[in-house]
This record gives sequence, structure tokens and C-alpha cells, in this order.
Amino acid sequence: MLKVLRIIVLILLLLVWFCVGLVVCLIRPRHKNNVFILGRMLNMMCPVFGVKIKVTIPEECKNLGSAVYAANHQSNYDIFVMTRCVMPGVVSMGKKSLVWVPLFGILYFLSGNILVDRANRSKAVEAMKQVVAKIKKRGISIWMFPEGTRSKGKGLMSFKTGAFHTAIMAEIPVVPIICSSYADQIDLNRWDNGEILLEMLPPLDSTQWGRGTVKDFTDTVRDQMVSKLAELDAKAKKPT
Repeated sequence: MLKVLRIIVLILLLLVWFCVGLVVCLIRPRHKNNVFILGRMLNMMCPVFGVKIKVTIPEECKNLGSAVYAANHQSNYDIFVMTRCVMPGVVSMGKKSLVWVPLFGILYFLSGNILVDRANRSKAVEAMKQVVAKIKKRGISIWMFPEGTRSKGKGLMSFKTGAFHTAIMAEIPVVPIICSSYADQIDLNRWDNGEILLEMLPPLDSTQWGRGTVKDFTDTVRDQMVSKLAELDAKAKKPT
């Protein structure tokens, strides 16, 4: 019964989110702060899932300017959980096919996210150059999941280098974001699903790295995130 009630409430809230989001995006289509507004609205729905979100953001990240935000990717709930760390001016990169997803697709585009053709690897470098140009022209930041797919809470998977190539080419810092492991924590039939910890680490300068050392840069960031993930998992209060 509790699960059914939660699903009904969530559907109603998502309809409100879509209507409000559509108005915002039609008034100022593809504005660089639309994703921030829509993301925070989604994060406000977390109590519906019975979880408490606790966030740590260092002072040097609060007025940072353009950056690449590299976050761990666990489940479909990330769209509600991780959006607590979306800062003003942040947009994400997604497949062009997302625009055809009913309701969500049109908001994804109008909110200012960047659509790329991930299926065409031969054009990957050119696409990255276009993303870098948009970062500089619009003064935006990019949110990326370097794992490339959901880990389902089984630790950090190997990282792809795209996020770090982008940061080096744009000469902007990388900001790691780590979320405690929660993929198996949310049970919609349980009233209290504990807490989820989010922490943003201090920005890492990308200008000291180059194309030939991007793999080392990637490994450096991943090592920091692995260490912080273990720390957050040890501290997070799980449901009893």
C-alpha cells in the first residue's frame, strides 16, 4: 500500500514539475540556469522515497565558474538524488535520442542540455570540440558520469576519459562529486530508507595535464573518488 501511495504522489509531483518546467523553459529557452532550477525541483521529491539527503560543498566550489563535474552513476534514482549538487550554470550531455522521450525529452532540450551523437565514434573528437566551444561561449559547466553506465551501487566502475579530455581542452577544472552507495537502499514499501551522503571535492586544475597524460588525470580523479566513496559508505546511516 505504501509503495502504491508513493508512486501516485510521485506521478502527481512529476506532472507539476513538467508543467512548471515547461513554463520556465518557454519563457527563457535553453537558459544556462534552467537545469539548476529543474534539478532542484526533482531533488525536493526525495522525501517521497523516504530518504534524507545530506550534502557537503566546499567554499571554493560555490562561485567557481565553468567546470566539469564528474559524478558516480548508480541508478535511475540519480535524477532525484544527485541533482542536489547541480550548481547554477550546469548542463549535462545526453544522447540525441533523448529528445524523443515523451515529455522528458522536450524539457531536456529546452532546459539547455547538450545533445550529442554518441553512436558515431568517428565524429567524437569534433563533437567534443563543439562542446568546448559551447562551454566558452555560454559560460556553462558540464555534468558528466565518467563511468558511462550505472554501477548499481557496486563501487566505482572504470572511467572513460571524455570528461577529462573536455576539461583539458576547455582549460577548466574538474570537480568530483561522490554519492554514497544507495542502489539497494530504497525500498518503497519501507517508511524510512535512511540517509544518502553527497560530497563535492575541491576542484582539480586541468591545465597541468595534457592529451598525453589524460589517462593519468582520469586515474587521479578516480582514486580520489574511490577513497571518498568508502568514507561516505562507512558514515551513511542505513535503514534498519
